[in-house]
Amino acid sequence: MGQTPNARPIRVALVDDYDVVLAGLAHMFDHYADRIEVAEIDVNTDLKAHVDIALYDSFAQPETDHQEIGALVRSGRADHVVVYTWNFQPELVAEASKIGISGYLSKTLPARDLVTALEAVHAGEFVVSDVPRRAGAVSGLDWPGRHEGFTDRESEILALITQGKTNAEVASITYTSPNTVKTHIRNIYRKIGAASRTQAVLWGVAHGFSPNQHRIDDWTHGSL
Repeated sequence: MGQTPNARPIRVALVDDYDVVLAGLAHMFDHYADRIEVAEIDVNTDLKAHVDIALYDSFAQPETDHQEIGALVRSGRADHVVVYTWNFQPELVAEASKIGISGYLSKTLPARDLVTALEAVHAGEFVVSDVPRRAGAVSGLDWPGRHEGFTDRESEILALITQGKTNAEVASITYTSPNTVKTHIRNIYRKIGAASRTQAVLWGVAHGFSPNQHRIDDWTHGSL
């Protein structure tokens, strides 16, 4: 994939229910303003204009349920829908492809490679990242709780249990084992001084781990 010359920057809408996740992703494009225009990063502001690409960040979203992705594709508000994720199980990629996405991109991509991949999608290519080995988040990404010492995976798991997900549901959504989920939850408890799940959920609600579903609901026009 090479850089595609454009008469104007590609207009990309960022889609996720968490402000801090959107802001961190938008920050990755700061040095590429001549190639990428971020159309919207505020979950509380409606985005009415058509965009070139809707970039769906999978943070704390049930990737095993493709209803939201399908609704984004059907909405017609973006020429292309791209999934931005850690999870590259073949069945996830295959199902998302059937729905009509134009790309399935890894969160391990440096900003320059992410931009190049989005340009390729805009040019009409179907782009799927190489299956990544699990690695730390690239520079520029942000997530709730990062400044409290949470890893990106711990943050996602706390967001999921704050949504009321059981350990089994969290394991299914994140494609990790129940024992791994339990280990992450123990680490979360230790870092926030929680003695129970209820305390952890209350902490999560108070510290930005509850999703604001206005953003995705607005994009899909209630078509889920």
